[in-house]
Amino acid sequence: MKQRKIPMRKCLGCGESFEKRELVRIVRSPEGEISLDLTGKKAGRGAYICKKASCLKKARKAKRIENAFECSVPEEVYDEMERELELEQ
Repeated sequence: MKQRKIPMRKCLGCGESFEKRELVRIVRSPEGEISLDLTGKKAGRGAYICKKASCLKKARKAKRIENAFECSVPEEVYDEMERELELEQ
């Protein structure tokens, strides 16, 4: 039996590739709202990040999330994502 391909994604913070299910998805909805997608099912453009707060801080400092979504991200959104990541761990 043929083995299924495991989808790989790159973390915006550390730049390492991981299996898709090991990462947390950040999504920009069609309305322009940016949030964490812990289920991986929300509609919109997605980017991935490790489940570590340190990776989110690296991505925030280098503005990688803003570049991935081609829009500015308010500080409150970053703070909310940090809180959600801390609760997830």
